[in-house]
Amino acid sequence: MKLYYAPGACSLATHIALSESGSDYSLDKVDFKSRQTESGADFNAVTAKGKVPVLEMDDGERLTENAVILGYVADKTGKLAPKPASSERLRLQEWLNYIATELHKGFSPLFNKALSDDAKQVFRTNLVKQFNYVEGKLGGDYLTGSAFTVADGYLFTMLRWAKATGVEFGPKLAAYFDRVAARAGVKRALKEEGLNG
Repeated sequence: MKLYYAPGACSLATHIALSESGSDYSLDKVDFKSRQTESGADFNAVTAKGKVPVLEMDDGERLTENAVILGYVADKTGKLAPKPASSERLRLQEWLNYIATELHKGFSPLFNKALSDDAKQVFRTNLVKQFNYVEGKLGGDYLTGSAFTVADGYLFTMLRWAKATGVEFGPKLAAYFDRVAARAGVKRALKEEGLNG
């Protein structure tokens, strides 16, 4: 499998899943200014969406959208997710969709240079509320309990963004962040992207 990624972007969630699952994968870094990949490919030809992550599967088909790719990695490897159609898997899918819609999309305005600081503060305040919800639901070492899942890599990525954009979160999530950052697969993904924990 090949992952098209940008360092620290939301594609980090997929990178973490690939690393944590022990998958065999290659990486192709995307330069959004030139629209070229490190291997010399035209990224606009890779995906009309123009965004990462893109996962090229072994048969050459390409998947986009983190929640879908993360589910695929879990199913392909038999790791990082409960059994399909189980109630635990449904709860995991709920978290993946919550992260994608309430957290991930909430950060977009904070990366928009055209928005004023006052406007950005409105979005920060909303994200704090969303992270408070997650903080209140966090009952184990990881998002769904005692086992690390694909949702944890995604939430970890959003917490990295929170730290970078001044969005505050509570002590349970701070401890969770450190716990996830200490995992070998997470460290490997961060190192491969040239990032610090």
